[in-house]
Amino acid sequence: MSEKLSRDELAQLVARDIKPGAFVNLGIGQPTLVSNYLTAEQDVTLHTENGMLGMGPEAHGDQIDEDLINAGKIPVTELPGASYFHHADSFAMMRGGHLDVCVLGAFQVSATGDLANWHTGAPDAIPAVGGAMDLATGAKDVYVMMSLFTKDGKSKLVPECTYPLTGVGCVTRVYTNDAVFLISSEGVRVRETFGTTVEELQSKMDVKLLPPLGE
Repeated sequence: MSEKLSRDELAQLVARDIKPGAFVNLGIGQPTLVSNYLTAEQDVTLHTENGMLGMGPEAHGDQIDEDLINAGKIPVTELPGASYFHHADSFAMMRGGHLDVCVLGAFQVSATGDLANWHTGAPDAIPAVGGAMDLATGAKDVYVMMSLFTKDGKSKLVPECTYPLTGVGCVTRVYTNDAVFLISSEGVRVRETFGTTVEELQSKMDVKLLPPLGE
């Protein structure tokens, strides 16, 4: 049982899990870190909804071009063969099922894979629709990166979302600093834990957890 993962260690784990040759969109927030850990051997093509295909890692120092940013307005690099296009074409790629994986943040994920990540429903909250709804329904696999618990200790992996939904039954994996969860018709299965056990997690969550395969 290893220690809880840092944000960068979690991003490295997600990057390692992306299959070679995949076309991938990385959402705003934690998911943007994944680009820093993809290897040339994986040959992964990154897509951004603001109109770029072939995005590289974050740009630093002399690499920064203020006209070259991702959807989160973070300066990025370009890889050989990168292309640019109107954002309407970019959304057509998302909606047309051309992306293998999207990695998104979340406020809540339900036991059946429902995603809530654009609004908490609070009257004073600022909604952030973006392209998440198109990604959640258009990508073949939806991975979520998030902290497992809120600041007051409530699980964000819940039996049923209480926040407005982004997508229904779309999430297949949830990556957190405590554990990785696989969501399927069988239920929510723990793939691995970090600095905790399945039993400890179960005591803090209302979702029934299935143990790792082989246990």
